[in-house]
Amino acid sequence: MTAPRTCSVALSLEVLGERWSLLVLREVFLGNRRFDTIRHHTGAPRAILTARLNTLVANGILSRQEYREAGARARQEYRLTPAGRELQPVLTALMQWGDKHLVSPAPPPLELRHRDCGGRVRAILTCDHGHQLPDTGAGLDPRPR
Repeated sequence: MTAPRTCSVALSLEVLGERWSLLVLREVFLGNRRFDTIRHHTGAPRAILTARLNTLVANGILSRQEYREAGARARQEYRLTPAGRELQPVLTALMQWGDKHLVSPAPPPLELRHRDCGGRVRAILTCDHGHQLPDTGAGLDPRPR
């Protein structure tokens, strides 16, 4: 028997491969940065949400920033780091797949639009030369390094 393949997918799943982590990221991308708001919109139990936020912060995907409402104690909110913002295409691709295969025939619950022109936003595969590949991944040539 050979050892399991080590790859970037496996390494990424160590950090992101859990439902609550992706739902936390969804909420932060939607502008919900505070613990109670994230908890409300995800339904995550308090202890699990705390653990997932700690993992995302420890791995440089989110950062904590202090805020204080008038008359209240200081609290933390969560903001995307540059590495966290780079996960937008991943969440968009997951949403796109779910809209196509899990939500149909009902309309999707959320639609992403380009703020400047109003066009629908999609995740697509392209090569360095600008060629668009089909969603099926046909045309990919995996090359081990």
